[in-house]
Amino acid sequence: MDEVGVLQQYYITARSSPADDLTRVLKYGNMFAVFDRHGDMGPAGRGEEGIFFQGTRHLTHLVASIWNLRPLLLSSSIQADNFVFTADLANVDVQSEKGNIIVPRDMVHLERSKFLWQDVSYEEFKIVHYALEPLVIPLRFTLAADFADIFEVRGTQRQKRGRRLPDEIRDDVLVLSYLGLDGALRQTHIKCHPKPKQISGSEIICEFALQPKESAHCQLMVAASIQHNSHPTQRHWMSFSSALSGANTELQAASHGLCQISSSNSRFNNWTKRSFADLNMMTLGNSERGYPYAGVPWFSTVFGRDGIITALETLWMSPSIARGVLEFLAATQADEVNPENEAEPGKILHEMRQGEMAALKEVPFGKYYGSVDSTPLFIMLAGAHYERTGDLDFLRQMWPHVLRALDWIDQYGDVDGDGFVEYARRTPKGLIQQGWKDSSDSVFYSDGILAQPPIALCEVQGYVYAAKVAAAELSSVLGDNARCAQLNSQAETLRANFEAAFWDSNLATYVLALDGKKTPCNVRASNAGHCLFTRIASPDRARLVAQTLLGPDFFSGWGVRTLGTGEVRYNPISYHNGSVWPHDNALIAAGIAHYGFKDMAGKILLGLLDVSSAVDLHRLPELFCGLPRRQSEPPTLYPVACAPQAWSAACVFLLLQACLGITVHGADNTLIFDRPYFPEGIPQLSIRGLRLGTSNADLYLERRGRSVQVRVLDQDGEVDIQVS
Repeated sequence: MDEVGVLQQYYITARSSPADDLTRVLKYGNMFAVFDRHGDMGPAGRGEEGIFFQGTRHLTHLVASIWNLRPLLLSSSIQADNFVFTADLANVDVQSEKGNIIVPRDMVHLERSKFLWQDVSYEEFKIVHYALEPLVIPLRFTLAADFADIFEVRGTQRQKRGRRLPDEIRDDVLVLSYLGLDGALRQTHIKCHPKPKQISGSEIICEFALQPKESAHCQLMVAASIQHNSHPTQRHWMSFSSALSGANTELQAASHGLCQISSSNSRFNNWTKRSFADLNMMTLGNSERGYPYAGVPWFSTVFGRDGIITALETLWMSPSIARGVLEFLAATQADEVNPENEAEPGKILHEMRQGEMAALKEVPFGKYYGSVDSTPLFIMLAGAHYERTGDLDFLRQMWPHVLRALDWIDQYGDVDGDGFVEYARRTPKGLIQQGWKDSSDSVFYSDGILAQPPIALCEVQGYVYAAKVAAAELSSVLGDNARCAQLNSQAETLRANFEAAFWDSNLATYVLALDGKKTPCNVRASNAGHCLFTRIASPDRARLVAQTLLGPDFFSGWGVRTLGTGEVRYNPISYHNGSVWPHDNALIAAGIAHYGFKDMAGKILLGLLDVSSAVDLHRLPELFCGLPRRQSEPPTLYPVACAPQAWSAACVFLLLQACLGITVHGADNTLIFDRPYFPEGIPQLSIRGLRLGTSNADLYLERRGRSVQVRVLDQDGEVDIQVS
């Protein structure tokens, strides 16, 4: 079938089940590492393990062994701030050629720690000898590097590749090199301290002669680099302890100024702490200051839509992410029409990649604009940021970019002039579907046939409506009353036309989309919930949408599915046609709560709270399967989901804002709680260090029946707190 080929577009291949589904992830800036609970990276499982840098896997294989045997795993963990991985290991029984045990198991303890900082992976091994006799303990590292582009790792086949250069040993540093077809020299430098006994392109061997109860340390540093002039990099090495000290100083500085959230529910605390740490990890060290990368491993780069939604989810707590996102997206706003990367004047970036395949345009994502919703979302974020901060100087800085984004909506977004914003890809390599559900099979008619472009998604019309309303407010702030009136009029016209064209009374929800002939895709999908988030929905219809999305066809027990179970393409283990996405649920909950259905929003919060308690590290993944909740069983995980994922990490904060009805008006330092609500299970909550301009507030909230009492514990500066 032709459809099979279509559905393979930039598909993430699952080659086999993972050998261990509890993989560990570290990230700093443009480098991230995926490894197993031993701390090893190898070819087993889904094939995504390794050390990656700027879109390329610089180390494929790194396995530590003693006496050429993989040690026993006693325990391993990532510390709460996500920065350092630690594993406790012990030797297995070491046998002679005749089968006699010459070193019983558990005589050698190996404590392994690792972290990433400034383009280097630092590892330290502490070896402690507990046997009664002296031992010579061999520590061996097996190594390999394929320098695969991230899209190759995902499963994309290439016709040609660059070439691996001969391995080099320079002053006891192993250098692995790859000269790409793009002319860039990519190198992996590996240094071991103390000096190893043996070093080659495939292994490093150290030996430690230890007396009983004696210990030794070994450090392994893996650095990644890329040069476009083919000149080798001169590397200045730091010790493990010096680098860790510098990293901790940076980590503490990055956490300064963030409010602290805690509750009487320990599960909720675990969830919020991991979410804070994940957001910090996705942002720290990035060359785009303050911009969270989307997700590890597949999307560890700038994504316009993901960054904006993450910023909206966290804006009430801190505007720092929103500012970073707005600044970078404004700086990269398109200036010209370029079908090759789907750029058009005023359009906001979709994604940006640094790998070899992007440089060679084998994939269009070097700087790619194929997103229909990033541009109106950008305007929404600019309006929300001003409301939160009252920062008039920054608004003036962003205003020309907001105007250009508005022009894109009217001139390029509305392809056929019918008042709705549509998309149709401009290049054969571009994304077929350009909304947030960008799987090729995500937009279809009720019979399952894929819709024909140009496609107008229901939620995109909501984003455009909210963008025009936000821009009208900003126009008023800047004294342009005529533009304010014009934008409000356009928004109301869009609202009326949207209600007429997208509502389906038989489905009791808004249709998924209109195709190029304005034929509706009469499909019940979670997209309609975003129409509540943007407030384009009428109150009566919002109630019906809320009831539909929280009904048995959509609510799995863990969260709202992306597609109703009665739809022909429903598949609970698909990417977009029946799975559950935490960020999608947060936006739906925020919309439902705005229309007064706080108990429904609380139901979504509690469902995802249960998910966070059931998954590894309390970390909500990018998505999970939409299978019905079964008693005493955890949710079913999606095999190639990113974890961490920025907008999944941030969803808890939008869920909390939705239930509490929080609005912050920065211009007059006003904090509003509109009909605050807590679901059962969260009786008390404290918010400490919430910043409003130069002021701070510490708050304590307590559920009393169906209402919530808000009490000010402390405040520094003028803060007007209103509870309705």
